Amino acid sequence: MAVKMRLQRHGSKKRPFYFIVVADGRAPRDGKFIQKIGTYNPLTVPATIQLDRQKALDWLNKGAQPTDTVRRILSFKGVLYLKHLLRGVKLGLFDDAAAMTKFQEWHNEHEANITRRNEEHKSKQRAKKAYVPVVKKVEVKEEAPAEAAATAEEGTAEA
Repeated sequence: MAVKMRLQRHGSKKRPFYFIVVADGRAPRDGKFIQKIGTYNPLTVPATIQLDRQKALDWLNKGAQPTDTVRRILSFKGVLYLKHLLRGVKLGLFDDAAAMTKFQEWHNEHEANITRRNEEHKSKQRAKKAYVPVVKKVEVKEEAPAEAAATAEEGTAEA
């Protein structure tokens, strides 16, 4: 039985909200699942992802195959990197404490990058809202009425 880690769609029409679930590969997309391990909301800026890292890691170690989108989410949250580090521990390349310090360093750097990108996005949004188009004032010159122009021409003709 092939076990997949995939997204299960919820939400109304044109307002998607997803559960990240572990399910049998033969089960329908929104059907029966084995375990729910998180949520994903693509409508927020940035997208909101809540994931139980330990459950996801356990299922990956059991052989569950993530779909492409779930693989990107797991990579973003650091689950695949943690799995990589723990494999190094099994092979004896370094100990468990060194693996956890490497992961913690990566996690801190990753969180700093996320907050920096969020601040840049917010500043761009503020700049867009602060934009006020410049409207040039056009001065309209009042012309003399037609009669005054005609009398002026007559006065010059008589002289």
